Amino acid sequence: MPESSPQYPPSVPGGTSNQSDTVAPPAFRPRMRAGFAVWVRDLFISLAISAFIIVFLYQPVKVEGTSMMPSLEDQERIFVNKFVYHLEPIERGDIVVFRYPRDPSKSYIKRVIGTAGDRIRIDSGQVYVNSEPLDEDYVPPAYTDSRSYPETVVPPDSYFVLGDHRSMSNDSRDFGSVNQSYIYGKAVFGYWPMDKLGRVR
Repeated sequence: MPESSPQYPPSVPGGTSNQSDTVAPPAFRPRMRAGFAVWVRDLFISLAISAFIIVFLYQPVKVEGTSMMPSLEDQERIFVNKFVYHLEPIERGDIVVFRYPRDPSKSYIKRVIGTAGDRIRIDSGQVYVNSEPLDEDYVPPAYTDSRSYPETVVPPDSYFVLGDHRSMSNDSRDFGSVNQSYIYGKAVFGYWPMDKLGRVR
């Protein structure tokens, strides 16, 4: 039986063979489509989570005015926690955001000084809560005023609020106590300017 000769692939122009010319379809295209789909999915989830956080938990707000200086400055950006008061009570010292009782289309930000049942009196700028002087280290001497306010009892489900910049604030001394139904958040974190980055106190 004659020896069989090696079977080489037929040659093609250019010195290459049909075998080497046969290649699989590019695999990166399906991977690109899959990667894009994953990116779109992740973007949608991120936007949904962000919307949920903003609508139900945290809301970014811009402080307008000087009534809360030096704690909060004009044009400062902060986050307001809109859910916290579903879990815990409003306490003296909290900085709250609320609808202005005389015009609910406007929002104010002030510090809680008295809660329901507290007796509030201001004597030449010194605040008394239940006949005890209130220590307010957040009000520097330059931000005090000498106004007095007759003793008043905070109504049920209401809060007596003051601005830290006492001489520049329109607050419960002017419009009375704020009903809890008007309060919709607590200032918790400042994020702009960067030198004010951190927890609101």
